[in-house]
Amino acid sequence: MAYRHLLAAQVRSQAQYRASLAIDVAGSVLFGVLDIVSVVVLFRVTPTLGGFGFTEVFLMTALASCAFATADLVVGNVERLRQYVRSGLFDALLVRPLSSLAQLMAMDVATRRVGRVAFGVVMLVLAAANAPVEFTPARLALLTVTPIAGAVIFGAVFVATATVAFWWIESGEIANGLTYGGLNFTQYPITIYGAVFRRLFAYAVGFAFVAYYPTLALIDRPDPLGAPAFFGYAAPAIAVMTAVAAGLVWQTGVRHYRSTGS
Repeated sequence: MAYRHLLAAQVRSQAQYRASLAIDVAGSVLFGVLDIVSVVVLFRVTPTLGGFGFTEVFLMTALASCAFATADLVVGNVERLRQYVRSGLFDALLVRPLSSLAQLMAMDVATRRVGRVAFGVVMLVLAAANAPVEFTPARLALLTVTPIAGAVIFGAVFVATATVAFWWIESGEIANGLTYGGLNFTQYPITIYGAVFRRLFAYAVGFAFVAYYPTLALIDRPDPLGAPAFFGYAAPAIAVMTAVAAGLVWQTGVRHYRSTGS
């Protein structure tokens, strides 16, 4: 209940400036447009990418973009942790009888990101309609669950990388490299990356389960890399594991925290 009131207050305060909010929402949508444009530009110079055609890559991009936009809306504010640690404001979160992570997520929520989420959903519907997907109840469920699971995976990466600030305050570039870099990684088939990159990011971090393997399941195509077919439906399980891992990292960071405020 307390979190809901905190979040509602943030939304009301931002809605007071309607013109500014409308411009921010439009700008947020533009980021989603650029994700799609980049795919279109790539396929202007090549008929396939990593062995996949335009509609298949478009589906991967839409799944990844929708998942990332949702995670950015819900968890993205955790990136500001380093500012709270540097200024000592994190102390105020710790003395309240609420989860410090949930408070951080609910404070200063960027309502403008709703536009990118809405655009991502529209693009996902268009991508699924144009991809070679033979819809069954299982695939419809997969199409619905995958963006949510992907958002949890991205959210876990947001939290885990932001937590580095407890040890190293100037850690913003590391966090951005894995979060926004992760978005770029997941938008395309992992077949275009080298073996080392696949091991580190596709499997160790779990990015392959955001869009690549679900897309293979949706279009009923075997993995060119030889992974088993059930990988296409493993995103929820991977999401749970990454969330648990991020939670443990966060708890460790909070225990390590020492106030740096003046």
